[in-house]
Amino acid sequence: MKVSIFITCLGDVFYVNAGKATVELLERYGCEVDFPETQTCCGQPAYNSGYHEKTKAAAKNMITAFEHSEYVVCPSGSCAYMFHEYEELLQDEPDWKVKATALKRKTYELTQFLTEVLQIENTGAEFHAKATYHTSCHMTRLLGVKEAPLKLLSNVSGLEMVDLPNRHDCCGFGGTFSVKMPEISQQMVDEKALHIEETDADVLIGADGGCLMNIGGRLNRQNKPIKVMHIAEILNSRGDN
Repeated sequence: MKVSIFITCLGDVFYVNAGKATVELLERYGCEVDFPETQTCCGQPAYNSGYHEKTKAAAKNMITAFEHSEYVVCPSGSCAYMFHEYEELLQDEPDWKVKATALKRKTYELTQFLTEVLQIENTGAEFHAKATYHTSCHMTRLLGVKEAPLKLLSNVSGLEMVDLPNRHDCCGFGGTFSVKMPEISQQMVDEKALHIEETDADVLIGADGGCLMNIGGRLNRQNKPIKVMHIAEILNSRGDN
């Protein structure tokens, strides 16, 4: 099985270990992994800000970059879902719309791919800690991936999972929302940080780099001793934490 990695901007710049863990997980299960080097930003920040015409160039570039891929796997539910938006974005350009539909159908968020395509619920991971999981908005509400991350985490040896109060509440990142409305965003992430602290967890786990960056930054500013990790790192761990 050939899999192309869509690493995302945040994965490329800030969460390199999550990208490495993603590749190692896929290779462990026999996937032949490649990395199309012409990939760039998926265009989500511009798209969500209303610049749809300007987003088309990014969309077409990404469609072309992954056109010959058998599967596309992304360690971010938010960015994986952006590929689903291309179909509507390019609806007035029939040839591109067909290509956008093809890309949507073969693109998966990492935990979605592990459970739905590879049929894996236990990666053999071992990680000794008390942890809680943050459900990102785009991944759960738009992409519809809800149970896969929790199922995989429940089978990690040594990991004690604690339910996060009001876990479906947004962390306040929202891409450009946190830039345009910082005061509201801060109140939202403060509430999220408070709920995380209530769990008495050592580790906060998430599947979207934006959420992790936002929550992790706030926890750090509040001097909270809570480690923030991408789910790929946990699922790839072998008890060396």
